[in-house]
Amino acid sequence: MLLKERPEVTSPAPNPSAQTVWMIAVRDQRDRTAFAALFDDFAPKLKGFIIRSGTSPAQAEEIVQEVMLTVWHKAGLYDPSRAPVSAWIYQIARNRQIDVIRREGRPLPEDIAPAPEPDGSAMLAVEQEAGALKEALGRLKPAQREIIEKAYMGDLTHQEISEQTGLPLGTIKSRIRLGLERLRHELKGIR
Repeated sequence: MLLKERPEVTSPAPNPSAQTVWMIAVRDQRDRTAFAALFDDFAPKLKGFIIRSGTSPAQAEEIVQEVMLTVWHKAGLYDPSRAPVSAWIYQIARNRQIDVIRREGRPLPEDIAPAPEPDGSAMLAVEQEAGALKEALGRLKPAQREIIEKAYMGDLTHQEISEQTGLPLGTIKSRIRLGLERLRHELKGIR
């Protein structure tokens, strides 16, 4: 598990991500602004992740609040040499979700059942893929990027995006399709 006690506090890699910088500031200085940035970055992603594994939106919101509270209280345990911030936080979220499911007496879905901790190279690969995806998203036309982020990171339906933006449903679907095609093209060499 990623929350084990560690013998010493280590510093981040030479070129840490913004998430790592925020987490180190929370860990070392109890920086509330850095925590707010972490919260803003991770909360929507965590909620989508939890909902996709079968949890209701209301319960997912509650789990996200508990996870981020745990991140604040356990920040001193974070070690950037052991795992990226995202892996550490998602591990907390997964464990919390398993606790909730067990408490309710429901069977665990296969996609969140306890699994062995991934090795460092696997986590590094995931972090690199996430970075490549972020860069590819940045190269999309702003209109495509906005719609794709709303659909996949904001977990909104096409209809909800249409209502939010005032754009016709066909335009929403076209922008998503064209944006995804461009992302596939840009990311085809990663795997």
